[in-house]
Amino acid sequence: MSKIEKLIHRFLTIPTDFTFPELIKILNYFGYEEIKSGKTSGSRAAFANIVTKDIIKIHTPHPTHILKEYQIKHIINTLIEKGILKDG
Repeated sequence: MSKIEKLIHRFLTIPTDFTFPELIKILNYFGYEEIKSGKTSGSRAAFANIVTKDIIKIHTPHPTHILKEYQIKHIINTLIEKGILKDG
């Protein structure tokens, strides 16, 4: 199992210590790039997939980089809805 596969597997377990930089690695792997202009600056982040034209928006965690459970679940559900991840 590759490093990214291990990271995705860990992400899907909804860990309590998953970081924003780890999320960026996963989203980059699935073809999402962080949008760094407009209203995404500051505490908001947006990731766009050039192929599917899909955008994922979340608030960046602060003061630590640890994601909240609801953020992880939201991203997992979005990736499942878009057919990027398989359900189950």
